Amino acid sequence: MNLNETLENLRVSYQSSSLDLADCDPDPVAQFDKWLDQAISSKCDEPNAFVLSTSTENRPRARVVLLKGIHEQKFVFYTNYGSSKANELAKNENVSMTFLWLPLQRQIRIEGTVTKVSAELSEEYFQKRPRGSQLGAIASPQSQRVAGRAELENLFKETESKYEGVEVLPRPSFWGGYMIAPSFLEFWQGRNNRMHDRICYERKGLSWDRYRLAP
Repeated sequence: MNLNETLENLRVSYQSSSLDLADCDPDPVAQFDKWLDQAISSKCDEPNAFVLSTSTENRPRARVVLLKGIHEQKFVFYTNYGSSKANELAKNENVSMTFLWLPLQRQIRIEGTVTKVSAELSEEYFQKRPRGSQLGAIASPQSQRVAGRAELENLFKETESKYEGVEVLPRPSFWGGYMIAPSFLEFWQGRNNRMHDRICYERKGLSWDRYRLAP
């Protein structure tokens, strides 16, 4: 069997659960919290990982990042403000997030707009990170070309040496958080025969319109 035939025959029957409008919290962020808690409890790998999609100059781009908080009903992640994704966010505030939890046969799509979090919130989270992660954030010229792995290792060692004996590392000004204010969320639950459940929330002023889509 060639690769295309293998791909054509790869399929899973989803039948672990169901989702109805009556099952969903009127507040989509509360519904998200419920599903995220269940994903964490399921012991699936990286339950806070999501695909962040951006678009500038009609060119879509996507990468996996980690959700690190929910503040003021907004979804928070952190990165280097000089990275490719940060440059794209500066040009176009409209983004999407996609979570996939295969053990639960669930997916959540979120669309919204992004802004930077406060310096205070970035500082608070930076000081909670492991020291190695802090050093890595300081050392790495994220998204810039490097000659090879050795260059990265040297940058880390130089940074580690520079801050030897320094108990509290300073958060670099080029590193911090973003928060995504959602305007649309879709909760997808896999079902048998590809008749999946899709429950959507769409912001209408200060309230949310909730409805079902066909799979």
